[in-house]
Amino acid sequence: MDDAAPQRLTLSSIDTPIGPMAFASDPDGRVRGASFGEGLERTMQRVWPAAELAAGPPPEPVRSALAAYFAGETEALRRIAWSLGGAAAGDGFQARVWRALAEIPAGATISYGEMAKRAGEPGAAQAAGVALNRNPIPLVLPCHRVIGADGAMVGFGGGLERKTWLLRHEGALLI
Repeated sequence: MDDAAPQRLTLSSIDTPIGPMAFASDPDGRVRGASFGEGLERTMQRVWPAAELAAGPPPEPVRSALAAYFAGETEALRRIAWSLGGAAAGDGFQARVWRALAEIPAGATISYGEMAKRAGEPGAAQAAGVALNRNPIPLVLPCHRVIGADGAMVGFGGGLERKTWLLRHEGALLI
């Protein structure tokens, strides 16, 4: 993965069964940001403050992987190229949490405590929750797969209804 911050990001939108998703991609087509609803531009300004933002179409590989995911191929999200290179979070705990998200397979869930452990800070479950709240690439970096230690549906920027829908779609919730 490229370690450089992007100089330009293309902002686009894709309709999904759970509402429109906004994406920010670099000139190489790698996703640098995603959001349900509003707020992507503000997030991109926080994560990559020097990047120029412009509207444009989403990369076709992103569009086709999302279509496959929502059609039932739940591992299709792994085909989406993404990068955190040059993010303001650097290589700190927050960025380690974000990278660890990519290792959670579809249909699986882990607790905030387990996420903290995987990011190298056992006992930092609350800090992991803060990092997940700031995940610049939700769905692609599947923060919806992190749940409370007691199995509770907590914390998802796209809303708990979407989180529940996504986990059911992936087979992680059978109710």
